[in-house]
Amino acid sequence: MSVVMTAGLSRRFGDVTALEGLTLELPEAGVIGLVGPNGSGKSTLIRMLLGLVAPTSGEAYVLGEPITAPGRYLDDVGALVENPAFVPGLSARANLLSLARLRGLPSSRIDEVLQAVGLTGRDKEPVKRFSLGMKQRLGIAAALLPDPKLLILDEPTNGLDPSGIVEIRRLLAELAGSGRTVIVSSHLLAEIEAVCDFLVVIRFGHLVYSGPVADLLARTRRRVEIAPEHDRDVSALRSLLSEEGWEVEPTGDGRLSVVAGERQGSDINRAAARGGIVLRSMTAVRGSLEEIFLEMTGSSDQELTTARAVAAQRSA
Repeated sequence: MSVVMTAGLSRRFGDVTALEGLTLELPEAGVIGLVGPNGSGKSTLIRMLLGLVAPTSGEAYVLGEPITAPGRYLDDVGALVENPAFVPGLSARANLLSLARLRGLPSSRIDEVLQAVGLTGRDKEPVKRFSLGMKQRLGIAAALLPDPKLLILDEPTNGLDPSGIVEIRRLLAELAGSGRTVIVSSHLLAEIEAVCDFLVVIRFGHLVYSGPVADLLARTRRRVEIAPEHDRDVSALRSLLSEEGWEVEPTGDGRLSVVAGERQGSDINRAAARGGIVLRSMTAVRGSLEEIFLEMTGSSDQELTTARAVAAQRSA
């Protein structure tokens, strides 16, 4: 069974189209990344899945139930949307106990979720002493209280330092390993590439890609970074390879980056040898998720702004 399925899902806020005709199917288990530029519609989609925003048109199902009847599935869904809100003067345990009582959940879950997010031993401290990363983990603990089948996290690493990001990344992998499905929205591509199995890319409310991360990475261009034996040969090597049809760019550190395509590193070596140049090093470099993401969504704020304006004119 698909954990989430949408068909022609759209949402408009006045003249602004947040989502347009979104059709996708998300698999059970693992970590699913939801990415896109700011304002792409990620948060709107999450709010619709949680029953917080009604669609303008189309339909969607969560755990097999329609989003028009969220009461049928929300007991099996945990969510962290934006920054978690807790009573600063109360301890982590007291905050979780209050939330458990409000939802009619057993207090026995508190120890389990504290253990899951790594806050055992810090649970009696007031939340106001917690770092941002600890507050995020406590927010995830609160979302885990109902022991959900599906966990939805909206930008869980927003504002965190590198160590906090690594902590949350490790936690997401552990949660997915326990058999849950975790949907996480983010604009940090390194985070998504490190932890997600499945990826959804949205741009200006339109679906750009939906599928395994590995399949998307397979689209990246194969590159080889090379360096001649003598630094004085860098310019000549670049000209030689360019004349033979290679796409070559300097890396800024005395090396050249060559798009290999279907050709092999041995072809590059032979081409250099024909020009009387000996290579000192040759390293195959795998393209990153960030590269193909930028190709799909735009590489700068100005490019995104221009594209958004064009898209708005077409839909007007």
